Amino acid sequence: MSAPKHLDPRLLRGFVAVAEELHFTRAAARLYVAQQALSRDIRRLERELGGEIFVRSTRRVTLSAEGERLLPYARRVLAAHDELLAAFGEIRPLLVDLNSPGLSTGRRVLHRARELAPECELMARFESGLAFAAGELLAGRLDASFGRFAGLDPGVRAGLDQQLVRYEPMAVVLPCDHRLAALPEVPLAALAGESVYAGAGNPRTPEWTDLACQLFEGRGIGIAPPAPLAVGDEEFQRVMAKTRAPVLAVVDFPALPGTVVRPLVDPVPLSPVSLVWRRGLTHPGVNALRLAAAQLTGEEGWLRRPVGGWIPARDIDIISVHK
Repeated sequence: MSAPKHLDPRLLRGFVAVAEELHFTRAAARLYVAQQALSRDIRRLERELGGEIFVRSTRRVTLSAEGERLLPYARRVLAAHDELLAAFGEIRPLLVDLNSPGLSTGRRVLHRARELAPECELMARFESGLAFAAGELLAGRLDASFGRFAGLDPGVRAGLDQQLVRYEPMAVVLPCDHRLAALPEVPLAALAGESVYAGAGNPRTPEWTDLACQLFEGRGIGIAPPAPLAVGDEEFQRVMAKTRAPVLAVVDFPALPGTVVRPLVDPVPLSPVSLVWRRGLTHPGVNALRLAAAQLTGEEGWLRRPVGGWIPARDIDIISVHK
């Protein structure tokens, strides 16, 4: 390959997107461009470099040897380009999914990141669950999210990076007149015979339902059947008041009208919360989020596990592999 006198960063950005997705349609969606336009940009880049950077067939796209050689240089160029734009106030907003307005872990990380990088515009979004948000991350419609990384499909995890932020203690939301509502803490054994709502049937939160299934297995606790998909706090409150099922939550979950939130104990179940972003994404806002998460984790002791605290073994294994 020959070295051209000038390379448009847009062409390199398209190249990196295709190299990471190995799929032109997904890469085009991630960049908000038409697939035909992206294909033209890749052909132009190949002409300017004087060599083939992808090997295309009817079934798949792979990097050529020259493409493999180009990729690390392209990533460094784009990182420098983004830093330059950020220095002069031209960086695009970073879209950060917090799952739900009532959850505090992601919100606190976001607020700290805004303090650390006031030159960046970090915009909150609320997509309900990481499983749905992950698809938006891969498509480029979101930049970062929070949730249980091990609950994602392996093929989805392959396109993402993560940083463990917190082992969040879990809780149960109970109607005020429930038999267990007067307890300051609810032993898991006391829930035997109950059917607990854990998002069953919600296509946005299967990772949460899976966590509940693992926690309840062998304890005589059932998963409540799917309820009508409620969008927004008001509708969720109405549906839960109608079903009167206990709701699996985390300790920071805000109590709904007519309910109480009680920590679960014996053992203390922990929900692993990770900061998750698209692999290869370069943006000063991501750096700020990672630094903010690390600071809060250290200050708050978010990764200290109580004696006997319960975490699925699969989560520990997967998070360790992706560190």
